Amino acid sequence: MRPDCRNASQRGTSLLELTVVMAVVAILAIVGTYTWDTGATELMAAHQEIRGSLEQAFTLARARGTNVTVALGRASGVGEHLPVQLSRHVKWGKPAHIPLPPGMDTPTVASRTGEAHPILTVTPRHTALASTWFLHNGNEALCMRLSGHGHLQVLRWRQDLLAWRRI
Repeated sequence: MRPDCRNASQRGTSLLELTVVMAVVAILAIVGTYTWDTGATELMAAHQEIRGSLEQAFTLARARGTNVTVALGRASGVGEHLPVQLSRHVKWGKPAHIPLPPGMDTPTVASRTGEAHPILTVTPRHTALASTWFLHNGNEALCMRLSGHGHLQVLRWRQDLLAWRRI
């Protein structure tokens, strides 16, 4: 017997082993694709878009010494606005099957349309008109509350937990 053929099974992988590994990888890729929630990713992108626009508005207001407005949703108006662009899969408002966050009174406009004040004005002194917005993707939702002192609180409705969580 030749010495190089003695341990042939220890020198590499067989075609059967390679086929089994590739099948397992393919199954994991398919399961990962179906369980990956791109809607939640789009909600988080919308959250960052609104937060970034508000921060930019506060910075511009302080630098210029004048009020700056942020246009949310379909809002438009006279003067300079920082528009907020959202994905087409993210909708304004709160779906009826999602409850309000704990301790929150029923908003008359925000829960229906998502926008309490579609045009938000921020001042150089880092103040703003307090407001609430809801965004959703059908399954999960964001509740964004801006205080009069310019503090943005964001809560996310987690469908898997059936609860609101602070972001």
